Amino acid sequence: MNLESQRIPLKEKIGYSLGDAAANFYFQMYIVFMMYFYTDVFGLAAGTVGTIFLFSRIWDAVNDPMMAAIADRTNTRWGKYRPWVLFAAFPLALFGVLTFTTPNFGIVGKIIWACFTYNFLMMSYTANNVPYSALMGVMTGDSIERTALSSARFIAANMAMLAIQGFALPLVGKLGKGNDALGFMLTMIVFSSLALLFLIITFLSSKERIKPAPGQKTSIKQDLFDLAKNRPWVAMFIMTVFVFIYWSMKGSIGIYYTKYFVDHNSLRRFLEFFPFLRRGAALDVVKTGFTFFSVSGVLAQLIGIMCSKFLAVRFGKRDVFRVCLFLSGCSTVVFMFLSKDAILLQFVFSILIQLFYGPTVPLLWAMVADIADFTEWKTNRRATAMTFATILFALKLGLSLGGALAGWLLSLYGYVPDAQQTATALKGIRYLVSLYPAIMFFIGVVALLFYEIDRKIEIKMEEELLERRKHYKYE
Repeated sequence: MNLESQRIPLKEKIGYSLGDAAANFYFQMYIVFMMYFYTDVFGLAAGTVGTIFLFSRIWDAVNDPMMAAIADRTNTRWGKYRPWVLFAAFPLALFGVLTFTTPNFGIVGKIIWACFTYNFLMMSYTANNVPYSALMGVMTGDSIERTALSSARFIAANMAMLAIQGFALPLVGKLGKGNDALGFMLTMIVFSSLALLFLIITFLSSKERIKPAPGQKTSIKQDLFDLAKNRPWVAMFIMTVFVFIYWSMKGSIGIYYTKYFVDHNSLRRFLEFFPFLRRGAALDVVKTGFTFFSVSGVLAQLIGIMCSKFLAVRFGKRDVFRVCLFLSGCSTVVFMFLSKDAILLQFVFSILIQLFYGPTVPLLWAMVADIADFTEWKTNRRATAMTFATILFALKLGLSLGGALAGWLLSLYGYVPDAQQTATALKGIRYLVSLYPAIMFFIGVVALLFYEIDRKIEIKMEEELLERRKHYKYE
């Protein structure tokens, strides 16, 4: 194997990237709209939703290492990871729709329904996304090519984010015709169908090139022990938990901030500068304003993603990640001081948050692949799916804690669904989109101080592993 053989054709990069577009049809829906759907459409109390999120997402996170162990030990003519990308896509589509379906049940029945459908959605997502993420680690051993693949992946993911944040609420309104419960279900049918098609394309177009060293023992205990001794993995695990507490907390509260805190008259005047935006009643201002801010943020993040490879080559993944995370956190803090009618400043800083964060998006998973290399470099053992799965565990643990904190704090500050909020509730909403999430980013910056894989070590690992793999003999 040489470096040239690890170059990935553009067609394959595009095919692989569609898999993350598919994942984001689900991921963005439950990050951005799940809390709002459960409280203001489905009819559950915010505290109840927070508790469901905590226990369901922690259970889901526990599934990740289990799925990784299965995937790492899968051997088929299609490879280790590609079969799971295909076969898990079907239950994922089914439960994606059922989770956003509102049955005509009483409150207890609705809680049971929410727990059942949400948990099976997340288990299906795990069965699909753990192998999909690990697939990137075995498509190439070239660090820069891997960053390019990750960038392509997240450009596609951002396209899906644009679709979700730009079209979800308009589709809910159009398809539901005033019935948001029906609108959410029909919208999810559209998104789940697209996701299923994209995952089939990913399966057909991707290729696994890197295999574990021949004769490697497949001990789950040893896989976990290797990771526990891996300082970059520990740093990345901690950082990922707090970064996704940020996104779960801030992402869940964004629509509440627009609906209850932002001055609607000021928002309307701001939107009138853009003639392509539809004007209407207060509720339409909320939906249009939230959608416009969200789409603008995604576009800004996309610019950051496209800069990621250049910055990583120039400064190294770790250093770019630390600086960008810090700048994004600083921009988040500013929302604590903005008044309800400071629409232009709200818009500018929401753009800056996403712009600064953008370069980190593909770097996270490229760095996880580097950690898998680091383990192989140090121990001559490779467990790609387990490495990715444990970071996905951290991601989902962050989502669990962030979603639970958002629900509990909304309840603590006195939030009442679809009603005029008290000054205390509005204060809580402001803090949940500013100070509280920003603290999580700053903790992530500190964690990365202990991530030791800089650009020099990346190059050294790549060269030595390439030489070592030349001598592997497979049956």
